[in-house]
Amino acid sequence: MVDDLTLLGPALPVLAGLLGLALGSFLNVCILRWPKDESVVRPPSRCPGCGSAIAWYDNLPVLSWILLRGKCRRCGERISMQYPLVELATGLLWAWMAWRHGASLEALRGAVFGTILLGIAMADAKFYLIPDEFTLGGLGLGLLFSLAGGVPALGQAVLGAAVGFGLLWVIGLLGTLAFREEAMGGGDIKMMAMVGAFVGWTGVLLTIFLGALLGSLIFVPLALAGRKKLVPFGVFLALGAAAAWAAGPALVGWYRDTFLFG
Repeated sequence: MVDDLTLLGPALPVLAGLLGLALGSFLNVCILRWPKDESVVRPPSRCPGCGSAIAWYDNLPVLSWILLRGKCRRCGERISMQYPLVELATGLLWAWMAWRHGASLEALRGAVFGTILLGIAMADAKFYLIPDEFTLGGLGLGLLFSLAGGVPALGQAVLGAAVGFGLLWVIGLLGTLAFREEAMGGGDIKMMAMVGAFVGWTGVLLTIFLGALLGSLIFVPLALAGRKKLVPFGVFLALGAAAAWAAGPALVGWYRDTFLFG
């Protein structure tokens, strides 16, 4: 089967990208409904303005939004740019993974992981909440993917999940004791268990470091300016996890050579 897919050559990223576009359309539904404990199956997609069902030809990823100029065909209500942007990002992600890793389990694993991270980042940015379907469901998928590497790989995934969960739980506990208010949401903690299952314990450390760094660069200046806002930490953890997946060893090597042995 893999050999047959390999024969597709340059067409493989294109096909993967088309699949990613379709999955991105479904991801939008998950982002908007899971935080509100709504079904992603029923009711079918509807216009937020007039409530009319969206026909299949008006629900084609990216293309329909462009043809309709970002408006509902019936009432003219504006349709958020979130829809085409999430679809496009997912499509590009799947195409890139296929281009980078070919017809392989690693390509599928990376595409699934990236899709979950995108869903988490969007849900947390919009609702300040990370649904269990992304975190616990993603944890199960991460452990399932690790089975392909046998017992050692499964052990590394379990260790990574345990370190991710435990480390962020401890950080949250210390923050709560220090600031006398909840410092870490349960969604963030469960998210790091999922991340650990995909990137291992070293990837967990890098994810938390990068997430904290990015969050600080954005929200510390806002706090100093008196514009204190609730921090959707899952967004920055998702960015850190994506970097850990894509360039973790290179980043660790650069840090070691520059700051430790430079």
